[in-house]
Amino acid sequence: MLTRKIKLWDINAHITCRLCNGYLIDATTVTECLHTFCRSCLVKYLEENNTCPTCRIVIHQSHPLQYIGTMQDIVYKLVPGLQEAEMKKQREFYHKLGMEVPGDIKGETCSTKQHLDSHRNGETKADENINKETSEEKQEEDNDYHRSDEQVSICLECNSSKLRGLKRKWIRCSAQATVLHLKKFIAKKLNLSSFNELDILCNEEILGKDHTLKFVVVTRWRFKKAPLLLHYRPKMDLL
Repeated sequence: MLTRKIKLWDINAHITCRLCNGYLIDATTVTECLHTFCRSCLVKYLEENNTCPTCRIVIHQSHPLQYIGTMQDIVYKLVPGLQEAEMKKQREFYHKLGMEVPGDIKGETCSTKQHLDSHRNGETKADENINKETSEEKQEEDNDYHRSDEQVSICLECNSSKLRGLKRKWIRCSAQATVLHLKKFIAKKLNLSSFNELDILCNEEILGKDHTLKFVVVTRWRFKKAPLLLHYRPKMDLL
């Protein structure tokens, strides 16, 4: 398999904060436009502004910010020594104020040390720990039923005389849910033989089944108020 090395400066634009020009720390995203900044930089900026620093879209106060743990993990993995330096700064800050160091910062230090030790002792033990953590996280996510996800309010309207409307057309679900999930939900409520019989539209445009609701909101409902209005109809029904 061919591999290609990528230099860090080639991707710097994707892992740096536009406000401080440094590497992302506590990477936090504006949910309306998905631009990402350091959390402290963005919070300070929003004290006097209500728009995204990059695209100037208005940030609504209902769900303005979202911490992106995966993005921060990527930054820490790509930039050598960044995580250790940041943890050291935070510990020094708390010690200077005479405050107890929060457990998550202590935890990061322990996790980093364990990670280095596991590599010295071999990768087998690390793999076992990763599999165990993954299993625990998956079980926790399964029990949560995505309630901790960003939520989207939806209104499902029927615009065809061939189908009946839903008794409860107002729903609230995870932003990671897809149009396919909605099709299955509607088909079950209407006792249809197959969810493939349905089209779901936004602004009179048929949506792809793999589109997430987050994608639909950002690309087709960005400047409109909640809830997200979607219509359903029988497939190929041109009314």
